[in-house]
Amino acid sequence: MAWQRPDGRQPSQLRPISFDAGFTRFAPGSVLTKCGDTQVLCTVSVTEGVPKFLKGTGKGWLTAEYRMLPGATQERQERELMKLSGRTQEIQRLIGRSLRAAVDLEVLGERTLTIDADVLQADAGTRTTAITGSFVALAHAISKLLQQGTLERSPLVKQVAAVSVGLLQSEAFLDLDYLEDVAADVDFNVVMNQDMGIIEIQGTAEENSFSRIQLNQLLDFAEKGIQELLIAQREAIADWKTLLG
Repeated sequence: MAWQRPDGRQPSQLRPISFDAGFTRFAPGSVLTKCGDTQVLCTVSVTEGVPKFLKGTGKGWLTAEYRMLPGATQERQERELMKLSGRTQEIQRLIGRSLRAAVDLEVLGERTLTIDADVLQADAGTRTTAITGSFVALAHAISKLLQQGTLERSPLVKQVAAVSVGLLQSEAFLDLDYLEDVAADVDFNVVMNQDMGIIEIQGTAEENSFSRIQLNQLLDFAEKGIQELLIAQREAIADWKTLLG
């Protein structure tokens, strides 16, 4: 193996991940998610009503917002106020799409779930950490709605998690940190559910092309990592069997 991981992990090894639930007081679901040195605060808010295109349909909606705090990286980043960067828009749409795949919007009723993913510290994998942590926050929010009697049954239908994979010096690696992400020849973000059904794959070669064999290996690594993330999620959700039927 030519590439030596800075933190000494094996190629198919995840960074340590943790979920600190109930991190904030007012949001129905809030989780500080740590994946290695990446830290994302994931909160879920609930409001009555839906966007105009869903009014009268009986269906709910789930949307997401993503922000990188100014001090999340070594050099301070300007706050995105009036105009969001293309990257920020892309990521928050990805988070929204991924989490909508976990929810039966008809069971939710005409309510809107808003996921806020705020990156406190970035060491690569912020979008995948946001998706994985936001599912836990979403589950906690749904649990609270059930306890309050706002919902009669859980709208959660699938467990969802995400992870990055990449090729460095033609070899596959799981869950890239910043140094690896910068050096990678190929970088993928993979979102799956608990059935290993693929929700989304974002991937590209930075300089060279990659083979079908390498693609298969990257997806194998992604599956392995997501299976481990799903276990970690369930351990952070006390009533997950009830929530997921």
